[in-house]
Amino acid sequence: MHMKGSTHESHPLCEWDRWGVLGPTQGAGGWGCPPSRVGAQGWGHSHRHSTPCPQWPYCRKRCSYCNFNKYVVPAVDEAAVRACLVREARTLLCLSQVQSVTSVFFGGGTPSLASPSTIAAVLEAVAGAAHLPAGAEVTLEANPSSTSIQRLAGFRAAGVNRLSVGVQSLDDAELQLLGREHTAVEARGAVEAAWGLFPGRTSLDLLFGLPGQSRDAWAQGLEAALGLCDDHISLYQLTLEQGTALAAQVWGGALPMPPQDLLADMYLTARAMLVAAGFRHYEVSNFARKGALSTHNLSYWRAEQYIGVGPGWRRCSPWDCAQTRASRTSGLRCTWEGLALLDSLLPDLLCQLQHRWAPGAAPGGGSGAPRRSPTGDGAAGPRGVAEVVSGGGGE
Repeated sequence: MHMKGSTHESHPLCEWDRWGVLGPTQGAGGWGCPPSRVGAQGWGHSHRHSTPCPQWPYCRKRCSYCNFNKYVVPAVDEAAVRACLVREARTLLCLSQVQSVTSVFFGGGTPSLASPSTIAAVLEAVAGAAHLPAGAEVTLEANPSSTSIQRLAGFRAAGVNRLSVGVQSLDDAELQLLGREHTAVEARGAVEAAWGLFPGRTSLDLLFGLPGQSRDAWAQGLEAALGLCDDHISLYQLTLEQGTALAAQVWGGALPMPPQDLLADMYLTARAMLVAAGFRHYEVSNFARKGALSTHNLSYWRAEQYIGVGPGWRRCSPWDCAQTRASRTSGLRCTWEGLALLDSLLPDLLCQLQHRWAPGAAPGGGSGAPRRSPTGDGAAGPRGVAEVVSGGGGE
């Protein structure tokens, strides 16, 4: 996610208070927003559509690979955090002049540690500040260690209709290496519970490219996940981040990382397996079948505006989103397959930016940009990525 930042453990409420979230602040930008932030991000500009992304910034522990802006504290004043999130959501939506919300994504930290009442309060604030259509995608990230059936049912009652489960691996040794709280058995139980309450709208996150991981081990793990997953899966290559325990082990010579060619083979192997299982590769890291494409993921991919709510986020303009998206293709190996995939992604990016920046373009953009057929995925893929993300022939 786009929440990477400081790894210190100070309390995030101190940061929020500086911006007047705990109490009204009058400035050039209006209620609750300091002038410097308004000027830097251009919040005076109108955007018809946006995706609010509230962050629950707390975790029970810090995973060995994670440098997200999150906090491990003995106790959380949830009422205060709830008030911060509610006030910031209202303020940012108002200042951005958002008319309609396309989706809501609760990220972390570990948002499944928040109470359902906090999730409900934030959604109520969003719906009060802008139009939140009935049935709009509302995703919550969940760790397997905090996904009891009762808790998940509470989230569903609060308005969540899609779950993204941070499985990361179904191998206990790999989970221990990553510093995860849960076991493989707990991960399976969490996914099954989620699937029962959110059928067709449960996604799995998996990591590949772990220290010492082979292509065969990765393929076996993915095969196990395919037997468990619903209709959406996200695959992320492990990135070593400065200041993390895992990076220190690797850079200190204690753990070997897979070479770049092996990482590329893992990616292409996973893509082939998922396409063979009926999944559509609709974004660099995301695969879906039966029409279960994520609105939130597509908003990123189409360089649409999102509004971060919480201490680890920032607002994203279309240009910021475009730069982020382009950077995510930088690890593709220079092969015919990699070039074909890049060729299928770039036309959509350019068309979306051209549509947004054209004279007289409507604020907030849209998906009506011209498009061309991609050069192709090869025989394995049903359609190219550009066709999917630009709205062509949806299921």
